[in-house]
Amino acid sequence: MLRDPDPLNVPLMTRRAWWLAVLHLLIPGAPQALAGNRRLGRFALGVWLAFWIAALAGVVLWFLLPQVPLTVFTNVVGLTVLQVLLGGWAVLEVVLTVSTFRLLRLVRVRPVARVGTALLLVVGLVIGVGGGAWGAYAAGIARGTIGSVFGSGRYALPENGRYNILLLGGDAGPGRLGLRPDSISVVSLDALTGKMVQLGLPREMNDIPFAPGSPMLKKYPNGYGHADHCDVDVCQLNSIYTEVQLKYPGLYPDATKQFSKPGIEATRDAVEGALGIRIQYYVLVDMESFGRLIDAMGGVTVDVKQRIPIGGHMVNGTLTGVKVWIEPGRKRLNGNRALWYARSRYGDAQGDYGRMARQRELETAMLHQMNPITLLTRFDKIAKAGALAVDTDIPQGLLGEIAGLAVKARTQKETTIEFVPPRVQDVLHPDWTAIHRTVQAALR
Repeated sequence: MLRDPDPLNVPLMTRRAWWLAVLHLLIPGAPQALAGNRRLGRFALGVWLAFWIAALAGVVLWFLLPQVPLTVFTNVVGLTVLQVLLGGWAVLEVVLTVSTFRLLRLVRVRPVARVGTALLLVVGLVIGVGGGAWGAYAAGIARGTIGSVFGSGRYALPENGRYNILLLGGDAGPGRLGLRPDSISVVSLDALTGKMVQLGLPREMNDIPFAPGSPMLKKYPNGYGHADHCDVDVCQLNSIYTEVQLKYPGLYPDATKQFSKPGIEATRDAVEGALGIRIQYYVLVDMESFGRLIDAMGGVTVDVKQRIPIGGHMVNGTLTGVKVWIEPGRKRLNGNRALWYARSRYGDAQGDYGRMARQRELETAMLHQMNPITLLTRFDKIAKAGALAVDTDIPQGLLGEIAGLAVKARTQKETTIEFVPPRVQDVLHPDWTAIHRTVQAALR
């Protein structure tokens, strides 16, 4: 009936047209295998079957070993292959649709069925070609983003079974000479389970020890800021980046080759000394671009615990000039308001330590709200904003591994330790030995 029908039998030709149109929509290549060019049909069916096998394997691996599919989708080579395959499928879908249209022989079909079967072909064309073309476009955007953000730097093995990543929130800000990382923390991921420990350091810490072998250790043997000694106006943890970046970049001559900066390497040495652990990689997030990333996501939802002012300044100990507040409650914040929520120094009873907590809260909310639907519908905007917001030395080849561990971490309760009062009684003269013990206990 399908291959050699009686063209004069209108009811038969109508049923045949419906069958071929539905088969084309559900199983591309089936109409050709049954009623047309068998070679083309078999090829299309083979491609279709391979797609579903790959998709099923990807779903299984996502739940068992998410690092494997993520390595493919976060690798320039893998994304290039994926882009070519998806583009090829879009072309093949056009060929199959034209072939199926010819097989329908609509002139021999009842008038009502002509419209219905033609609509099915249009739907199949939109889904097949549109899906393949969008997928190829998204793969190209992802490839460009990964290529611009992640380099081919050094590979580092886990330290005591963990990847330790320095997370810096950088803010150049008006009136500042250079950038200062106002948010400084370390995200430690178990290399097997993904169990996350986040360690936060306040930016105003003083007497910071440097890791053994650091070029800064010779310059500050008693710790950075000891006896108010440094070469910038304020001697504290987040000043190290500015001092080295602007005045002593020669201390780290290989930083650029390693996809880093002298200021970041000096900050890494300081945080290693402060926490007593080795840090393999860093991620620097530019706060201004971070706001654009939040807008690209469509906003971020946070649980505001107290009124936070937008703008304002202190006059004789009184906050003035505030016209807009972020009110308590569960709020959806756009990029500008999210930055004020993270940056504002006023309105928080805990002062700068409350500001640190809000920054961590915003980072966590971003990670948990970056869901598949958001990525699919806003992928190009998120990718472009992310490329501007993030700077890192994590190599492309390790991105899938790190991303897979981050996916595992989302399903587990993380441990967060902020080294602020009352845990640390005096941030200007901390007990580093006690801090090291706390860190080791948390990582164990």
